[in-house]
Amino acid sequence: MSPSLVFTDSSTSTASRLLPFSRTATPFNAAVSLRRSVGPLNVRPFVLPPLRTLSVNSSNNPSPVINDKSGGEACARVIDGKMVAKQIRDEIAAEVLKMKEAIGVVPGLAVILVGDRKDSATYVRNKKKACESVGINSFEVRLPEDSTEQEVIKFISEFNNDPSVHGILVQLPLPSHMDEQNVLNAVDIVKDVDGFHPLNIGRLAMRGRDPLFVPCTPKGCIELLHRYAVEIKGKRAVVIGRSNIVGMPAALLLQREDATVSIVHSRTKNPEEIVKHADIIISAVGQPNMVRGSWLKPGAVVIDVGINPVEDAKSPRGYKLVGDVCYEEARKVASAVTPVPGGVGPMTIAMLLSNTLSSAKRIHNFQ
Repeated sequence: MSPSLVFTDSSTSTASRLLPFSRTATPFNAAVSLRRSVGPLNVRPFVLPPLRTLSVNSSNNPSPVINDKSGGEACARVIDGKMVAKQIRDEIAAEVLKMKEAIGVVPGLAVILVGDRKDSATYVRNKKKACESVGINSFEVRLPEDSTEQEVIKFISEFNNDPSVHGILVQLPLPSHMDEQNVLNAVDIVKDVDGFHPLNIGRLAMRGRDPLFVPCTPKGCIELLHRYAVEIKGKRAVVIGRSNIVGMPAALLLQREDATVSIVHSRTKNPEEIVKHADIIISAVGQPNMVRGSWLKPGAVVIDVGINPVEDAKSPRGYKLVGDVCYEEARKVASAVTPVPGGVGPMTIAMLLSNTLSSAKRIHNFQ
């Protein structure tokens, strides 16, 4: 009998967009603050260590897991999102410096924060640090919880028309009295670095069309697969969760890579049986340890987007963070798996910076 599943959105929207803009309430008249910070460039060479070939087993060949140089087998390899994100940030920093020296333009990222959420504060801090580390200009507008939708759209319009801003991010979720769709649709598509504009998602879904931007978290998932040389073409992929922020875009991206894609959601019957046939799993449902090792096919590659707090008496904070996938069980079955934390989370921020750089290059026709 299939277990009863409760799906939530473990994406960057509900988990403070999984840690990268915060919201800090301030009196509207006195402290709608527009801040700009330009961080020093810190370009240091960094190269990923040589990767063993990850052999994702086909459905009719459930044999080797990871092949190393000696031809032996090993337990699942950890897909290190922190390490890959660091490499990407260094690449971006070099490109930002090149652009600045060539045409005198520095990419700029603007964030609009509405309300007062502690989880979002972590997102802001991490984003600002990331911007500083690669030399991207950072702009902020902080609005109180009771701001009107029109006030938010007013600042979006100003950033749309500001040539020094190349990317605009509206922190979600917005207060309940605002229409999220109206607010997001106000962002100029050429500055929609979050990739949530309907035209960007529509282009992502259509063959022969390319979106200007891809949503950051799913883009980070695919980038991890690429950087770890995981073959996607022709493989069976299962995405667990169908949120607009992670699940659906991730499925569309896998399809673009010529995977055969299934989506498991809250109404799916016998989800474990579907997951068991997958060569690649991306889980984004926000349910701690929902995916067990018994759900996985030997040799599968697992990308765990979930970040879920669970009680832990041994932790000074009283809790620890775990993913949607039971990590210790997955390591015994999968060929490669992302840890939580330290897997997808850092990639979300790196992809936001990447989208901002791409926007600046496109706007200024810089190669």
